[in-house]
Amino acid sequence: MRPPTISDALAARHTLAGQLPPTPMWNYPALDASVGAEVLVKHENVQPTGAFKVRGGLTLLAGLDADERAAGIVGYSTGNHAQSLAYAAKRYGVPCTIVMPTDPNPTKAAAVRALGAELIEAGRDMTEAAERARGIAEERGSRLVSAADEPALVAGVATTYLEIFEQAPDLDAVVVPVGGGSGAAAACLVAAALAPRCRVIAVQSAASPAAHDSWRAGTLLSRPNRTRAEGLAIGSGFALTQGFLRSHLADFLLVDDATIGAAQWLLLRDAHTLAEGAGAAGLAALIAHPTVFTDQRVAVVCTGANASEHELRTLPLATAA
Repeated sequence: MRPPTISDALAARHTLAGQLPPTPMWNYPALDASVGAEVLVKHENVQPTGAFKVRGGLTLLAGLDADERAAGIVGYSTGNHAQSLAYAAKRYGVPCTIVMPTDPNPTKAAAVRALGAELIEAGRDMTEAAERARGIAEERGSRLVSAADEPALVAGVATTYLEIFEQAPDLDAVVVPVGGGSGAAAACLVAAALAPRCRVIAVQSAASPAAHDSWRAGTLLSRPNRTRAEGLAIGSGFALTQGFLRSHLADFLLVDDATIGAAQWLLLRDAHTLAEGAGAAGLAALIAHPTVFTDQRVAVVCTGANASEHELRTLPLATAA
């Protein structure tokens, strides 16, 4: 598995041109006042699937040959990766099957079905869902698409960071939520080439710290997976993305789920922005670790907006007021 390069990221931008326009990145003075830093919000929540991962899905499907497209793809995901694959598969006419853990976010599950993909609920968590997906792919002769160990996914997501550093070349830091780590790996790839002075900082829920602990230990680890933020709910590290993080990541922070909820509320109140839990995790890092970012110019990536109605109704408004 050859890691993607900056040339691959530039090629992905060419592939995506005409399909996905650049997303905005805006500053909100009220948000700055709340967290004590100059914050630029990169709005990946406005993508057609409501999340950044669509960049990777389109890039991967564009690179499949005719036989691979005919055989179809099988993915496993809590939601946004699933929507990315389903959206890209519909665009390229590729059969798509998605395996989600049992009782998934209904908003994300409905979106996958609406895009024409077959949705199978199996397993208590992502580890068990991945096992089922692997079996289905073997039975059908389909292409199994990993949640993170896919160079094309990282190259596609890297187009986000090409835009970020063009929109704000003088950043002190960019803060990236991590589940499987494709976003943080992509940020490391692009920052190393275009903005080596900018610190790339990852953030994950303390309730699902597999990627964080894998990075700290320097080896792939599995950890309990209890976060309510589905996009961060990954139970093990991934080899491809961890390689990028070990080489280029400046720091990896943990936040609790309550702080993620507070960040969702701040984005609603101060930036008029709907974010799911994972999409607010970057801002949660600024709330939980204020001295790391005080008086700095920081980009946070709002990676997704696919919050369920239940999630929105249970936001801890009082803690963020």
